[in-house]
Amino acid sequence: MKKTIFLITVLAFISCKKDNQEPFGKPTENTETYSEGESAETKTPEELGKSIFEGKGNCTSCHQVDQKVIGPSIQEIAKIYKDKKGDIVTFLKGNGEPIVDPGQFAVMKTNFPVTQAMSDEELKAIETYIYSNLK
Repeated sequence: MKKTIFLITVLAFISCKKDNQEPFGKPTENTETYSEGESAETKTPEELGKSIFEGKGNCTSCHQVDQKVIGPSIQEIAKIYKDKKGDIVTFLKGNGEPIVDPGQFAVMKTNFPVTQAMSDEELKAIETYIYSNLK
């Protein structure tokens, strides 16, 4: 009886294994992962941008919504880029001139490896989040 239950358990485990995983549930490179408390639900571009800005982008270490820290505030960035019809995505790719605070460009330039590794969708989401803070 114990052998039968064991065999059924093993067969159930094997049949439930997803095609995109290696043995023992180790995810392959194409599997998305979510941090604790984060769901697989689709985020709006603004929500995605905010999560990147505050998370892997580590942008909040220099930029706050309404006050200058090391770099200009998000509101200031949004206002200047809107007024000057700038392209935030191009700048974050390292292909644009600094138009907000050129004196801080050397500091920002050190972060380009992080933003250049991001997809266009992620950069566009950051831009959407920045513009959502316009007052």
